[in-house]
Amino acid sequence: MPCEVTRTTLRAMTHLPPPAEELRLVDAELWQLDARRSQLLIRRAWLVAALNQTPWQSRAQASTRPPAAASRPETAAPSVQNVLLVLGGVLLTLAAAVFTLVSWGHMGIAGRALVLGAVTLATLAAPVVLLKRGLRSTAESVAGLGLALTVLDAYALHAAALSGTDGTGYAAAASAVLAVAWSVYGLLPVTAALRLPLPCALSVAQFPLLLWALSADASAYAITAALLVTAGLDAVAVARLTAGAVRITAVVGAYGTGGWGALGAGWLSLTADGPADASRAGALLLLAAAIALGAARRGPGVTHALGLAITAGLLAVAALGGVARSGLPSPWAVPAHLAAGIALLAVVRVERLPDAMRRGFAWASGAVQALAVLWTLPVVAVVLLGPAGRLGRVWSGAPADARAAVAADVPWPADAALAPLVLVAVAAVLAVAVRAQEWRGRARLGAAGLLWAAALTLPAVFEAPYVAGLLVLGVVTAVALYACRVTEGAAQVTALVLALVTAAGLLLVSLASQSATLIVLSVLTAAFAAASWRADVAPFTAPAALVHAAALASASGAAADWPPARTALPVLVVAGAAALLAARLGGSRTTVPVEATGAAVGLFAVALALSDPPMLALVLALCGVIAAGTALRDGRRPAGYAATALFVLAAWVRLAAWDVDTPEAYTLPVTVPALLVGALHRRRDPQVSSWTAYGPGLAVTLLPSLVATWADPYWTRPLLLGGAALLVTLLGARHHLQAPLVLGGSALALVTLHELAPYVVQVTGALPRWAPPALAGLLLLALGATYEQRIRDVRRVREALGRMD
Repeated sequence: MPCEVTRTTLRAMTHLPPPAEELRLVDAELWQLDARRSQLLIRRAWLVAALNQTPWQSRAQASTRPPAAASRPETAAPSVQNVLLVLGGVLLTLAAAVFTLVSWGHMGIAGRALVLGAVTLATLAAPVVLLKRGLRSTAESVAGLGLALTVLDAYALHAAALSGTDGTGYAAAASAVLAVAWSVYGLLPVTAALRLPLPCALSVAQFPLLLWALSADASAYAITAALLVTAGLDAVAVARLTAGAVRITAVVGAYGTGGWGALGAGWLSLTADGPADASRAGALLLLAAAIALGAARRGPGVTHALGLAITAGLLAVAALGGVARSGLPSPWAVPAHLAAGIALLAVVRVERLPDAMRRGFAWASGAVQALAVLWTLPVVAVVLLGPAGRLGRVWSGAPADARAAVAADVPWPADAALAPLVLVAVAAVLAVAVRAQEWRGRARLGAAGLLWAAALTLPAVFEAPYVAGLLVLGVVTAVALYACRVTEGAAQVTALVLALVTAAGLLLVSLASQSATLIVLSVLTAAFAAASWRADVAPFTAPAALVHAAALASASGAAADWPPARTALPVLVVAGAAALLAARLGGSRTTVPVEATGAAVGLFAVALALSDPPMLALVLALCGVIAAGTALRDGRRPAGYAATALFVLAAWVRLAAWDVDTPEAYTLPVTVPALLVGALHRRRDPQVSSWTAYGPGLAVTLLPSLVATWADPYWTRPLLLGGAALLVTLLGARHHLQAPLVLGGSALALVTLHELAPYVVQVTGALPRWAPPALAGLLLLALGATYEQRIRDVRRVREALGRMD
C-alpha cells in the first residue's frame, strides 16, 4: 500500500465481499459441511454393519472394527442382593432351629435364657441400626430372622418350662402373643419402615381363635363361629388398611377363613336334626352373610362388592330356608328356600343401598329361583317324555289316572307335589318384578313358559282322572295356538313351539285308548288347520295339520280292522289334499313345506302297502297321478320324472303280481313313453342328438329282448324282435337318424345270427376238416385283392352315418 494513504482512508474502504454476503457464504459452507458429515456417518454405519456380517474379512480389516459392546448382565444387582439376603436369613433360621431342637438340652436354664434372649434381642435390634445406615433390604432379612427366632423362643419355652400344658391351647396363646408382639414391633417409630412384621403378625392372628376352639373340644358350631369371627376381624382390617402387603394379607385371610366358615355352616344346616340345630346353623350363616355384606359395603371395587353381595344374599337364603325346612315336611324344602329368595327382592327396592349391593341381591334371588326351576325339571320331563313308553303297546287300555298315563315305564320323582307351585311362583316374579324395559319382554316369555310347564304337570301331580288330563293338555294346546294368532315376533315363536310340543305330548298320552286317539287326532287336525289361516305361522301349522290328518287316517283304518295295505288308500287321500293345497297356495312360503309333507305322507302310504302287491301297484299309480298333477304347475316340471317312474313301478308291480315273466311286458311300458318324450324333445329342439332322444327308449326294450331271444327255443320272439328291429332300422334310414339305424341294425343282425346259427353249425359239421381253412384262405385273398376298394366303401359308410343325426 502506498505510504500516502492515510488511516482515515483505510477505515473508509469497503470490504470485499460485504459482511452480510460473507456471512451468507460462511453459513452455506457450514451447511454443506454438515450435510457431508451426515452422509459420511451413514456410510460409516453401513460399512461397520457389512464388516460385522462378513466373518471371513482379513485380519487387517478386523483390526479396524470398533470394540464390541459389553455383554448385558442377566441379573440386576438388587435381585442378586435380595437373593443373598433371603438365603442368608433362611440359613440362619435353620441354624437357630437346629440349635433349639438339638443343643437345647445340653445347657442349663440360665444359659438357655441368656442365649435365647441375647440372640433374639440382638437380632430384633439389628434392623434399627441397619435402617439408619440405609441398608433396608438387609434390615428386612434380619427382621425376618428375628421373627423366626421368636417362634423358636415360644417353642423352647413350652418344651422347657410349660411342657405339661396342652399343646393346642399353648399354640393358641402363643400365636396371639406373637401377633401382638410382632404388631408392636412393626409399629415402633424406629422399625416402622419395615414391611415384613405387620403382614406376619396378621398371618399369625388367623390361628388363635381356631386353636382355642380346638383346644377346648368345642362343637362344630363353635369351631365354625371361630372361623367366621376371624374372617370378620380380617374384613375390618381390610376396611381400615390402605393398599399394601398388609391389606393383601387381610384379604386373603378374610376369604380363606370366611369361605371355610361358610361351607361349615352350610353343611351344619343341611345335616341339622331339628329346629334347634337348624337355628344355630342359620345364625352362623347369617353371621357369614353379615360379614360379606359389610365387606361389600366397604369394598374397593364394583365387581368385588357385587360378588360379595351375591354371596351374602345366597347365605341369607340358605339360613332362612334351612330353619324353615327343619320345621316343615320334606316337599316344602324347595318352596321354603324359594320364598326366602323372593323375599330378597324387597331389599332390592331400598334406594339407600349402593347399586352394586342391590344388583347383587337381585342376582342372588335370580340364582335361587333358577335352582328351584331346575328342581322341577324331572317332573316336567316325566310328563312330556314318559308317555313315549306306550308306543310299544298302543291301545292297551285307559290308565287309572293322569299320573299312570305319563309314568307308565318311568318312576315318578319324589317330593314333586309342589312343583307346579314353584313354577307358578317364579312365573309371577318374572311377570311382576322385572320392570327394566330391555328385560321385560324376555321375562314375560319366560313366565309364559313356566306357566305352560305348570299346567302340564298339574294333572299328573294331583292324580287327576285320565280324561281330565287329556282335557288340560288340549286346552293348553288351544291356548298356545290362539297365542300364535294374536302375537308377533319372539312371543309368536314361543307360542308355536309350545303348541307343537304340547300337541305331541297329548298325542302320546292318548295312545292308551282307541277312542281317545281318534278324538285327539281329529281335534288336533282341525286346530292346526284353523291356525294355518295366519300366513306367518302357516309354514309350520299346515304341515302339522297334514301329519295329524295322515295319523288320523291310519288310526281310523286300524280301528276298522283294515289291513295296513288297505289303510294306505285313506292315507294317500291326505297326500292328494296336500298337492291340491300346494297348488292353491301358489308362491306362498307355505307351499314348499306342504309339498314336502305331502311327499312324506305318500311314502308312508307306499310303506303301508308293501305287503300287498296289487294294492302297492294301485298306490304307486295314484302317487304317479298326484306327481303328474303337480308337474302341470309352473316351476314343478321335474315332478314329471317322478310321475313317470311311479307309473312304471306301478306297472311292474302289477305284472309281478300277475306272475308275468315276459321281459317285453316290463320294458315296453318304459320304451313307449320314452320314445314319445324323445320325439317331443326333438320337435322343440331339432339340434338334439338321436342318441339322446331315442337311444334310451330303444335300448330298454331291444337289449333285454335280445338276451331273452338267445335263451328262447321258440320262433315267436325272434320273429317279432327281428321285425321290430327291421322296422326301426328302416325308420332310421328313412329319417337319417343314427341311433335307430345302429341299434335296429345291430339287433337285426344278432337275431339273424341266432336264427342261422344251427344251420351254420350243421354245414360246418358236414364239410371236410380242410374246407373251413381253405374257405378262410380264399376269403382273405379276396379281401386282400379288393382291400383298397373296401376301405373306400367303409369310409363312405362311416361318412354316411356321420351325416345322420
